[in-house]
This record gives sequence, structure tokens and C-alpha cells, in this order.
Amino acid sequence: MYFMDKNEKINHQRHTLAHLLAATVGKIYKFDKIKLTLGPAVDNGFYYDIDFGDEKVSDTDLKKIEDTMRKELPKWTEFTHKEISKDEALKFFKNEYKAELINEISERGEKITTYTCGGFTDLCRGGHLEHPATEIDPASFKLDRVAGAYWRGDEKNKMLTRIYGLAFATKAELDAYILQQEEARKRDHRKLGKELKLFTISDLVGAGLPLLQPNGMIIRKEIEDYLWDLHKNKGYSRVWTPHITKQGLYETSGHAAKFGNELFRVKGGDEEFFMKPMNCPHHMQIFVDNQFSYRDMPVRYFEPATVYRYEKAGQLSGLTRVRAITQDDGHLFCRVSQIGQEVSTIVGIIKSFYSTMNMMEGYWVRLSVRGDDMSKYLGSDEVWNKAESALEIAAKENKLNYKIGRDEAAFYGPKLDFMFKDAIGREWQLATIQCDFNLPERFQLKFTNEKGEEERPVVIHRAISGSLERFMGVMIEHYAGNFPLWLSPVQVKVIPVRENHNEYAKKVFELLKEHDIRAEFDDADLNLGTKVRDAKNNKMPYWIVIGDKEVEADKVTLESRDNGQLGQISKEELVKKLLEEIKQKK
Repeated sequence: MYFMDKNEKINHQRHTLAHLLAATVGKIYKFDKIKLTLGPAVDNGFYYDIDFGDEKVSDTDLKKIEDTMRKELPKWTEFTHKEISKDEALKFFKNEYKAELINEISERGEKITTYTCGGFTDLCRGGHLEHPATEIDPASFKLDRVAGAYWRGDEKNKMLTRIYGLAFATKAELDAYILQQEEARKRDHRKLGKELKLFTISDLVGAGLPLLQPNGMIIRKEIEDYLWDLHKNKGYSRVWTPHITKQGLYETSGHAAKFGNELFRVKGGDEEFFMKPMNCPHHMQIFVDNQFSYRDMPVRYFEPATVYRYEKAGQLSGLTRVRAITQDDGHLFCRVSQIGQEVSTIVGIIKSFYSTMNMMEGYWVRLSVRGDDMSKYLGSDEVWNKAESALEIAAKENKLNYKIGRDEAAFYGPKLDFMFKDAIGREWQLATIQCDFNLPERFQLKFTNEKGEEERPVVIHRAISGSLERFMGVMIEHYAGNFPLWLSPVQVKVIPVRENHNEYAKKVFELLKEHDIRAEFDDADLNLGTKVRDAKNNKMPYWIVIGDKEVEADKVTLESRDNGQLGQISKEELVKKLLEEIKQKK
């Protein structure tokens, strides 16, 4: 007997529910008046794309559909499947969407199969629960929302109606996910970014091109400086490269052929340029302009540089999906024998960085390797086998919790993609280490070895935060805007109770500024409660209240966002406490 693992079973459950959704919609809206297209399982559930013709379906209709699905579920006792000819399939499925799929299946020389359950038959290649009525808890799924979706994801095609559903193994898991989503909405970085004045999206500037406000720039600079602190004593040198380049650079690197539609083109006079989509080809040019020997290896470059890629407007979102992407980029040029040590150093940096961000619990790593379609990748089998082997050995030596991800590699080499969970359990792919034997070949990179012979280096691409924009978006949501002291745009707010306390409060404020503590002085003609409420609303880590008792004692009363009132302390104790907390990045 064949037993499915947990992941396979939930995917089959979700796919089964997509069939049930299609059958239910057909029952309610009549099969002869709608056109079913396709409906796969996805990470948190399922969806089905449907052409409703002139009928308008919205979120208000979901309860009716969902209730009917539950009524229909007991009738779905067993799946059967059948292999049919192309002509039979075209005759049975009488709409242009299914016809397109049938013709494609036939052209690939694959079998055309249908699956039937509960009196409903759909074009499908399988992957269902055999007995849905007894295997699916009716309370474990829920229809989520209605959205528009172009047929096959192509904006040149007709807009269809996509109905999304959520599905988990149990009601408890579904409820936990719904609660997580509710919390995610409260933490939405687009909402908090506006409330906390972190970044701006301007129609005049353009979609996907966020502008950082002063508060946002403080956070970005702190992250960037911390990244450099983790690298500067490990042999890295900072470099800088321009934002545009001639087309030939990307023809040599292979980016022009692989990313043609994502490249921005600019023209200056009679010359044409590309906005750079990646930094690596530029760093190759810096390396090749030097005469290195084996004694110089490894050579390590660090550059937090902005690159530009054309993302479709519908895919853009706040800071997490943009067209101007600042990568905390690094490229290492080393010998094959040095790969293990270099990867270990990078892993150490990654662990330090994400421990500080409180994201190390439950992390895992995907070793992304080639898939079966070799046309998607540059380089020979020999080079790829060597690169994949080198990364897997490094993953084992560093005791990384890794899984193989087939068809997930970059076009020029395999990589280690680090997956981290935020405060509410959502998973993000952030750091990456990529091993590249191809670009050194394409750019004819070389150094002189011990025998006086030319030797080809290996390039290791690495990014710790991924991109500063996306990472900031993740951090805003991870902390729900309650940034730790070292990251907070305003670290302390100084609040005099009345006007006669302003002089002493101003001295405290100036003392904090002298020690580079980001402080704000609130001498507005407002009552104390309003000023404190403003500090809380702006999620400041600390605020200082100064009244008669504080002036008389030559002290301050410190209050904490996270720990409440901490009592009176001297000005010197205050500065010492804050500087220590900032230094340790608590």
C-alpha cells in the first residue's frame, strides 16, 4: 500500500478542493454559462480561474459558494480517472481555455487524462485524495477572496475571476493561519511605513521606486553600517560601480540574453546603455584590472549598490517588491580549495546578523541546484557538478539544516538560500550564497599560481540581507514598527511636564545628542498625557518625563515602551544605559 507523507497529502487535499470549488461554482452559476479553466494547489490552499462571462462575482458571494461546497463534499466518495484521446477531450470540454491546454498536452506527447468525483469531471493529470468525503474535515477549508487574473498570467489575455481558498489538515491549523493573517494586516509595512513616516510612494516618481523619509533612512543606514561592521575585519574591501553600463558587459556575462525583458535601457546622445540589473559583472571588471597571485587570494569586494529591474506593475508592493533594488552585495574571488572556508565565514556573518534580528529560530537552508531543462543554465555539466558538490560539502561542514531545491539555481550557478521566520511565523528567503564557475570563464578571470601558471578563480556571490528595501519591509513587519533601540529613528523622547521644566529638559536633550543618541525634545504646549501618547503611537523605545521632582533631584524619570516605568535615574546612568543597549544591539 502507498502512503503519502504529510506535505503530499495536504497538496492532494488542496487540489481536491480546487475540483470541488469548480464543481460547486458550475452547479450554482450553471456550467453552460461559465467557462472553467484551471485550478492548482498553492502554499496555503487552492484557487480556480473562471470566466464568468457577464456575471459579476465578488467576496460577498463566497459564503454561498463555501456553504454549498460543504453540502456537496459528502457526495465526493471516490475519484476515478480515465485516459482519453485529444478528439474526445476537445469534444467533452467545449471552451477555448481547456482546448488550449489539451492541444499543448497533445503536442508534448503526454497522455490526456480526466478525473471524476461527485459527478464532476475535469481535465487533470492527478494528485487528489482518493476518498475526499472521509478524508477532508469540512471545517478545515475556507474561501478567502476573489481577485482578477489574466489567463495564463499574460496581461494580453482576457481577465478571469480567480477564487482563492484556504485549506489545512485541521480546523486548528486553518484558524492559526487566519489569526496569523489578521496579525499580518496589522503589521503591514505599507500601513506602518505611512504612519511612522518611513517611506513614500509617489505617482510622479513612479511605481516600485520608493522614497525613504528621514526616519526610514536612519533605519536603512543603521542596517547598512551593521552589515559593514560584520565584514570590515574579514578581509573585505569596499568598491563602487556606476548605475549604467554598455550593452557589451551584459552580453559577455549572459544577463542580456537571460534578463532581456527585465532590463531598463537608457540613451545618451548616440550611445545606448543599460541600467545595471546586477553588480557582479562590474565587480568582474574591477578584478580583471589587477594582477593577482595566489598570495592575494581570496579577493573580497563589498558594495551596497542599487540595481534596476523591470517588475510588472501588478507585482509591485511597498518595499518588498520594487524596481530599484539595493543589494548588500559581495563578491569573493577564491581558489576551489578556499570555498569551504569562505562559505564558513559568510555563514558566520549570516548567523550573527540574524541572531541580532531575532530570526534564527527555525531557520533552514535550500541548496538550490539545476533542474532538468539544461537550456536555462550557463556552463558545462562538469562545471555545474563541481559547483554543486562544493556547496553541498560546505553545507555539511557548517552543519546547516539544508534541503535540496531542484530547478531553483541561478542561471550561472547553484546557491544556498537561507529561509528565516519572522515574529508571526511567516517564512522569508533572505540571505544567499552562490557558487559560480561560469562568470570567471566568460570574463577570462585569472591569477598566477605557485607554479607561475595562470589559474581560474571561483566567484562566490553573497548577500546577507538580500536587498535593503525588501529587508526593511520584512523588519517593519517583524517588529510591528516596535524597533529595538539601535534601529529606532527616535530612540528617546524628552518630555517636560510644564513650560518651567523646559530649561532642565533641554539640558538633558543636549546631553543625549552629545552622545549621538537620537533624541526628540517635545516642548509643545500640550498636556503630559498627549505627549506620552504621541511617544507610544510613534513606537519610541523610551521617553523621559521631567517635572518638579526630577528638576529638584537633578534626575530623570525613564519610561519604556516594552517594560513600563523604570523609575528615576541620574543623567549619567541614563546615558550609560542607553549607550550600552545600543552597542549590544539588544
